[in-house]
Amino acid sequence: MSEPLAHSTVPDSDSGESHAALNALGSQRSVSSVADELAATDLSAAAASAGSDLALGKPPASCTVPEVSERDRRFMALAQAAAEEARAAGEVPVGAVLVRGEEVIATGFNHPIGGHDPSAHAEMAALRAAAQAVENYRLPGCELYVTLEPCLMCAGAIMHARIARVVFGARDPKTGACGSVVDAFANPQLNHHTTVIGGVLENECGAALKSFFAERRRASREARAAARADAAGVPGSIEPGPAGSL
Repeated sequence: MSEPLAHSTVPDSDSGESHAALNALGSQRSVSSVADELAATDLSAAAASAGSDLALGKPPASCTVPEVSERDRRFMALAQAAAEEARAAGEVPVGAVLVRGEEVIATGFNHPIGGHDPSAHAEMAALRAAAQAVENYRLPGCELYVTLEPCLMCAGAIMHARIARVVFGARDPKTGACGSVVDAFANPQLNHHTTVIGGVLENECGAALKSFFAERRRASREARAAARADAAGVPGSIEPGPAGSL
């Protein structure tokens, strides 16, 4: 398989300065506040439940679940590796890979927190990097592998880019636009139609998301417990005196 032409993360994230900036950003946030922010978002709630019984329902009309090929496993594994980059940056671990034939054109990972960008989903990052690599926003004949079912925003961008095929891992029962909530690809009036394959390495992709949120909840509990302990033993606090004293 040829080397990637582009790798999309946070813009210019290949440099050490960008990684340092991300780390600095993370250091300014308490673990508790980050966990609370993530838990408050629809994406977080959806991803936390990915792999649950609700997320394993009947596939929608536009989404098929064929026997998984070695090729699909291989490219989904690359998307999983990209998702781990998101985890390392403190983001919800979702990764994407855009390929043409056997060529990896671009990869991307979820980074809306570090990028201060609500559109910075893994799919969008991969699409942007691929469009820059080929100098064309249209990417006909390309396939997109992503570890979590695309949302409506990403589905729209996928169709505008003329992606031929989407392969996703875990289903998203809160914001999934490949049939879990809405089926964006099933509308016959659209000017482009994309083949959608769902549930490829679903258990593995869902487990990565669930473990991320489990760790965030644990860290949040520990941070709150530490804060309570500090408050209970703050130096210089005034002890109550005898009754009637000032």
